Amino acid sequence: MEDLDRARLVPGCAEGMLRTLADFGLTWDGPVEYQSQRTAHYAQALQQLAASGLTFQCSCSRRERADEGGYPGTCRAGPRRPGPSATRFRVPDIPSSFEDRAQGRCTYSLRERGDVIIRRRDGAYAYQLAVVVDDALQDITDVVRGADLLDSTPWQLTLQQALGLPTPAYLHLPLVTEPDGEKLSKSMRSVAADPSHGGQQLHEALSLLRQQPPAALAHEPARTVLEWACAHWRPEQFQRVRQVSAGVTAGGGGLSSRC
Repeated sequence: MEDLDRARLVPGCAEGMLRTLADFGLTWDGPVEYQSQRTAHYAQALQQLAASGLTFQCSCSRRERADEGGYPGTCRAGPRRPGPSATRFRVPDIPSSFEDRAQGRCTYSLRERGDVIIRRRDGAYAYQLAVVVDDALQDITDVVRGADLLDSTPWQLTLQQALGLPTPAYLHLPLVTEPDGEKLSKSMRSVAADPSHGGQQLHEALSLLRQQPPAALAHEPARTVLEWACAHWRPEQFQRVRQVSAGVTAGGGGLSSRC
């Protein structure tokens, strides 16, 4: 459970997420871990990176960072001003290349991506460092997530290498978007998952992923739909597809992709 940003936590939200997963037939094979209880592990990783000369302090404001695009290394020689600073991971000037199980071969310039923040100026550990440590501690072998996180993968691979951690396999699924490309989950048309229609909503998700579930399956319980999906899963149906338009089903032409 990603709960490091304490200011954004909504009381009861975490418990609601777990109930929704269970209502949709999705379970977990061990105790649920909370990042807020694992900060000692993140601190140890940060110390290891600092001891290797792979971190530096950055005083750039959020507005300055937004104007820069990919971080150009402004504070690599030291913070430009006194006061609170964030900690950045000093990326090497080499390409990062990996094979994604859905998106194929992906290659990034780490210097163009920039030196990523791994601890914020308020002291909170950042997502990129936390998930790398979490995956290793929990023996994660496969990461399956949305294509909006594909561009974070080169940072995570490089952090894994710097910390001597194993690299899991990655599969980035297409995002459901509005016609203008905005994520549906961030738009006004998004609706909450409804466990009372779990089978139907899972059927719609499978259709968007071109899995071609039988129409009758939409009237079955969520558990039945999941069993069918596991038995008939075909990831080759969405190879190199990063987004699908909302409201378009498996037979339509609303799939789009980019390299």
